[in-house]
Amino acid sequence: MAKQPDHLSSPLMRRLGRTRLFTRTAIVVERLWPLALPLLIVAALFLSLSWLGIFRIVPEWARLGLLGLLGLAALASLWPLSRFRAPRAHEVDRRIEAANALRHAPVSVQTDRLSSSGDAFADALWREHQKRMADRLGRLSGDLPRTGVPERDPWGLRAAVALLLVVAFAFSYGPLGGRVTDGFSARGGVPAIPPRIDAWVTPPTYTGRAPIFLTADANAARNVFSVPEGSAVSLRITGGSGSETLAFLGERGTETIEPEATPATVAQAGNSSRQFAATLERDGVLALMEGDEQQLGWTFQVVPDHAPVIRFAEEPGRAVNGTLDLRYEIEDDYGAVSAVAEFKQADEAAADARPLYPAPDMALTLPRRDGRSIAARTTRDLTEHPWAGSRVRLSLKAVDAAGQEGRSEEKTIILPERPFSNPLARALVEQRRLLALDANAKPRVRDLMDALMLRPEDTFDNLSHYLGLSAARTQLVMADSDDALRAVADYLWEMALAVEDGGLTDAERRLRQAQEALRQALENGASDEEIDRLMSELRQAMNDFLREFAERAARDPNMARQQMPQGQELRQSDLDRMLDQIENLAKSGSRDQAQQLLSQLQDMMNNLQMGQNQQGQQGGQQSEMRQQMDKLGQMLRRQQELMNETFRLDQMQRGQQGQQGQQGEQGQGQQGQGQMSPEEFAGAMRQLQEGQGQLQSQLEELMRGLEGMGIQPGEGFGEAGEAMGRAEQSLGQSEGERAVGEQGQALEALRRGAQDMMQQMQQAQQGEQGEGQEGGRQQSSDRDPLGRPRATTGPDFGESVNVPDEIDTQRARRILEEIRRRLGNALSPELERNYLERLLEMR
Repeated sequence: MAKQPDHLSSPLMRRLGRTRLFTRTAIVVERLWPLALPLLIVAALFLSLSWLGIFRIVPEWARLGLLGLLGLAALASLWPLSRFRAPRAHEVDRRIEAANALRHAPVSVQTDRLSSSGDAFADALWREHQKRMADRLGRLSGDLPRTGVPERDPWGLRAAVALLLVVAFAFSYGPLGGRVTDGFSARGGVPAIPPRIDAWVTPPTYTGRAPIFLTADANAARNVFSVPEGSAVSLRITGGSGSETLAFLGERGTETIEPEATPATVAQAGNSSRQFAATLERDGVLALMEGDEQQLGWTFQVVPDHAPVIRFAEEPGRAVNGTLDLRYEIEDDYGAVSAVAEFKQADEAAADARPLYPAPDMALTLPRRDGRSIAARTTRDLTEHPWAGSRVRLSLKAVDAAGQEGRSEEKTIILPERPFSNPLARALVEQRRLLALDANAKPRVRDLMDALMLRPEDTFDNLSHYLGLSAARTQLVMADSDDALRAVADYLWEMALAVEDGGLTDAERRLRQAQEALRQALENGASDEEIDRLMSELRQAMNDFLREFAERAARDPNMARQQMPQGQELRQSDLDRMLDQIENLAKSGSRDQAQQLLSQLQDMMNNLQMGQNQQGQQGGQQSEMRQQMDKLGQMLRRQQELMNETFRLDQMQRGQQGQQGQQGEQGQGQQGQGQMSPEEFAGAMRQLQEGQGQLQSQLEELMRGLEGMGIQPGEGFGEAGEAMGRAEQSLGQSEGERAVGEQGQALEALRRGAQDMMQQMQQAQQGEQGEGQEGGRQQSSDRDPLGRPRATTGPDFGESVNVPDEIDTQRARRILEEIRRRLGNALSPELERNYLERLLEMR
């Protein structure tokens, strides 16, 4: 090409250069596009098949076949590219001149040159021609590519390929979308259908929660699942590619869950089943992954399982027969599985102390697992334990199904012991306790025995007791081991019982043993046959006990004359009905309610055993209290009568004065019949004044009597005395209306004082019933031997024990019989048998 002519300006040359570049590009596109279109169509088909997941679901031979076809098509589409020819400069110039309709080739002239030179006139003429042609290049435009593809594809199939590519790209972001590399990944035996995924969460058995099926349609819309701590999550994949993984995303990062080695995975290579299992301990997301993509996910909110809480509902108490009575409350998320009372010696022992007996073992009754009640009660006879009578630190411990423990605060009490009235028996029990708490106290116990045997004629009423104590001393001296010392301690206890010798000792022991055996059977879930046998023994022991009690009452005239207070009558029908209820509840599965009724039965027998002695000891003081109560009742009635009489006289006097005023206006001065003169009214008021004064004196005397009994008169009595004094003064001044008001105040104050006096009397009686030991508590006197409220304190609304009616009991028993029948069927599935066994354990 010749040198750029001088007549062409730089802007013109730049514009011409841009036009040539644009035109050259258009020519390249229109020549290359038809040749490259087949290769692009093949590539678009490959991408569409990959993104649609076709290579994942087709068999291996089909995948290889498709890849082979596409490969051949790609090679074939490369052949037309060999015919591509780049545009030349004169072709570009001619295309510009054609596109702009330029005549005489003005663009080509600018780069052309003469074939020969040397003629100055010819050169000048040529330059003039180029200059004139350059003037026509003021406005140049390029040309668009004309590929001719529409003429070659009149049906527009190329658009269908493009549409398929767009749809496949969008589908690739879904759960079933594929990847570009799927066509080159060997997936032998991949099924043509999506894998089956089953996922579920099984809460711990003790929670009583039902399993949650995560992949159910009903749970598809749930975002968060709330499950108890320790729940087991399981996921099973049937079929699939085999590359799925399960991961848990929590606050500690991502944890991969490895699949379990199941027989199905090994045996069925063509249709494998993989199962994952994990335990949920904290919040997080469970994700099913395939490669780097998440197929499914579930978010879990784990509800923590807190340790049980156990606390005393009341102070540890002592029943009338010496049994330890504990009332407490147990709270747990899903109910505690066991609870015990733990004992420790409160008094600091010597450094070298060697106890012979461990602490008492006392299992506690658990509340019902219905979630409606947390209160429970346990009574246990620990009077025979060597620790009885010593100061101990008591604490309660509860354990839930997860193994977590909860403890209560410590209480320092004196462990209830059996009361002995015989001094020798009390001495033997004290020696036994000293020896049991410290084996090193052997010399001291021996010295105490020697002191008892120093003057046998003054100490022993029965020679056999002296011989027994002498034998105990000999055994103590010869004891050279802890076992031998324990034998001596046991012998001292048996001897103390023989010395005390109660008329009902044997019957009482058999009754307690029968009650304890039945209680343990209810706690351990004994069979119906065992319950029948123990109930029969309990009925026989109770009949023997009541018969001996009646015989003793017949032999003792003083005991026979003492009658039980109103509302505490003990009838055989009540005992039979209670025993029948215990048996029916135990057989119907309501073991907790049966234990509560058995506890009430123990309270009833405790009251019966100790009631007569308490009546004899407290009869004098109760008689004096009753006299004071009778006096107070008479004073209340007398004050009411005085107030009524004062009101009647005052109203009569006011009515008489009104009638006299009317008669004066009418000129009638006669006095009507039945009317009182002022002198008569004043005399009647003086009589009431004397009565009011006497009543005040009686109140002062009553207050002095209460102080002599140790009962402090309340403020009500003082206010009543002041109101009586004001009423007496008003009556002396014949002010009836004012006196009535003062008398009403006195009556109300007397009632308040009476209530306070009754409360103090009840507290005094309960204090006398106790043993005066720390932690002692007597059963409330407002209940009868069956534990029901007396008629004086209101009816029993059934809140103490919720006994099911007969229909519920029969239905529960039929259900239990059906469960046991199904368990006895050897053909029942293992899963059903496990479920039925859990139902029986939840009773």
